[in-house]
Amino acid sequence: MRVEFDRDTCIGMYNCVAEWEKFVEDRDAGKATLVGSDEVEPDRYVRDVPAGEEFEAKMAARVCPVDAITVYEDDEQIIP
Repeated sequence: MRVEFDRDTCIGMYNCVAEWEKFVEDRDAGKATLVGSDEVEPDRYVRDVPAGEEFEAKMAARVCPVDAITVYEDDEQIIP
């Protein structure tokens, strides 16, 4: 499972931070940051979801009000 995060779309509500510890607040930028991710395009970040953290990653995506977080399983988009 992997997560893709579009930081440009993020509006800094930080709902994801409350759901998964891999998201942290960047108050200076007014956006969340996905810890341990790789920037694959400008402002687009990807990281694998560690075993046992799948539920938290899915919840972080579900609570994002602007759908800046996408979860994939075996290259198939499952959330949103």
